[in-house]
Amino acid sequence: MLLVTDLSKEYPTPRGPLSILAGVSFSLAPGEAAAIMGPSGSGKSSLLYVLGALEPPTSGTVTLDGRNPFDLAPDELAAFRNKAIGFVFQDHCLLPQCTVLENVLIPTLVAPATEITGAGGDGVTGHARGLIERVGLGDRIDHRPGELSGGERQRVAIARALVREPRLVLCDEPTGNLDRASADNVTSLLLDLHRQQGTLLIVVTHSPALAERFPLRFELVDRQLVKT
Repeated sequence: MLLVTDLSKEYPTPRGPLSILAGVSFSLAPGEAAAIMGPSGSGKSSLLYVLGALEPPTSGTVTLDGRNPFDLAPDELAAFRNKAIGFVFQDHCLLPQCTVLENVLIPTLVAPATEITGAGGDGVTGHARGLIERVGLGDRIDHRPGELSGGERQRVAIARALVREPRLVLCDEPTGNLDRASADNVTSLLLDLHRQQGTLLIVVTHSPALAERFPLRFELVDRQLVKT
């Protein structure tokens, strides 16, 4: 379970602290998916970075399956983030010199093979190949990002986010750079894989069409998260 309690986030400025989030509280149970909307500058990405343990909150707590990542030492925090949390960004952030398979395998390079729970008898590479097949890119496995369409690159990013079978998947405008047809396909893929793996899924978006496909919807209003 993801439990967020009285979360606040401020950034220092020459004129004093700039408050981005104030008193944000919500919870998600395993298998739930939520979309978070709000205008540019409302704090959506800041919230995602705190949930993903990329930035600490100014106050309040975030726990995932009973663990507060911000109580961990730096090395433990990095390992926790790599194992428990998957990220999909608006810009796919693929390495251009690497193939589809190599990009998907990147999160596993710092993890013991025994921690890749989906690897089974096929090993880590076999597990990655299976994910690439599931996102519909089995015939592009040796291609590099420059040889793929925008929608295909985002599919690779999704496979990379899921390769360590994280409990929590966070998506920051995952369809923002895609045309409508590609955006619909990527959204369907995210939701299908979420249902299959039973993850906690959170997507922040400007798109009402994307948000409407999620069973839970929130909006950031005046630094607070409101269920819609």
